[in-house]
Parts: sequence; structure tokens; C-alpha cells
Amino acid sequence: MKTQTKFIQDNLTPKKAHQILVEGNKRFAQNLKVQRNLQDQVLETSKGQYPFAVILSCIDSRVPAELVYDQGVGDIFSIRIAGNIVNEDVLGSMEYACKVAGSKIVVVMGHTKCGAVTAACQNVKLGNITALLNKIKPAVNSIKTGKESMDDKAIEEVSKVNVKHSIARIRKESPILFEMENQGEIEIVGALYDVSNGKVEFLSD
Repeated sequence: MKTQTKFIQDNLTPKKAHQILVEGNKRFAQNLKVQRNLQDQVLETSKGQYPFAVILSCIDSRVPAELVYDQGVGDIFSIRIAGNIVNEDVLGSMEYACKVAGSKIVVVMGHTKCGAVTAACQNVKLGNITALLNKIKPAVNSIKTGKESMDDKAIEEVSKVNVKHSIARIRKESPILFEMENQGEIEIVGALYDVSNGKVEFLSD
């Protein structure tokens, strides 16, 4: 498998970048993977990096983006934060990845059995975790009805809605990424990873 080069990156469309991720996850879920010489990739990328995708995902140890999409050294930018929430640092990282470094797709990937989403649904308050969970609350409030506790199905729905809320914030709070998407330079898409089978479901807007 070739290491990402500027030539490969320049000639990738957002649609093709999306397809590469779909195919990579299919391999991962089937316990197949492309043979890579990671040491060679380390050496090759020491001269520069040309990742084709930037993926915002949760810190959850079961959801390592490079493995989930069967990618190697230098292939993707990986942003990880509990609950795959968006703030100005995340937006700045995405803007760097796309506008400066040339990535063609932004993926916001939530996952099933998310501890941060569950904690937000249960109104957990603890130190700095409270402020982080508050960013998930809009998704909680859009699903929760009444004061009763939320069941597992409702919590999983919050995970999906939270991804869509993060995407909405990206488009609203990053004029750079919004313009790039409108001009067809990048794709911004949501996804949900299932921790029980390793499969990614890409979400429609």
C-alpha cells in the first residue's frame, strides 16, 4: 500500500476519499487489512505529510480511527475528544487539516455505548467533565421527553444526533470549512461506529 503523497492527495476527490474510508472499514470489519511496511511509511512521511482525511472521534479506547478505517502512517489526521464534541481548538485543527494540509474529507464519528453521551444523558456533573458534557446537552434535549431516565435506545439515538449537532457547529462556526464544502473542495460527513461489530454507518444530513 502506497504512502500518501502530494500527487495522490491532489488528485483525490472528496467522493473518492469517502470511498477509501468505506472500503477500509469494510476490510477492518472482516478482519482483513492491507499489508503495509510501517517503518517505510515512517521514513517516507518524515519528509512531509499529505493526509487525505481528518476524523473527529471519541477518546474511547475501542474506537481508534486509523485501525477502524485500515489506514497507515500519514494517511489521516485524527482528532480525539470525549463525545466527539466541537470547540475552537477542534475547528482550528480541522481548518489546518483541510485548508493548509489538503485533506479532502471531514468525518465526525460517534459510536455506540459512548460513555460521554451516557453521562450527559444522566446529567453527570464532575469537575471539567461538566463543561464538556454541556456540549452534548443539545442532542440530549432533542431526544429526551419528560423527567424519566432515558433507556439504551434513546441514549444511542442521542449519539447519532450529537454527531449531527457537531457537524452543524462546524458549518456554522468555521466559515473556512463551510466555504470549502460549498465549493466542492471537501466533504463533511457524519458516521457512527458500532463497538459490537466494528462497522461504520455513514449518516445522511
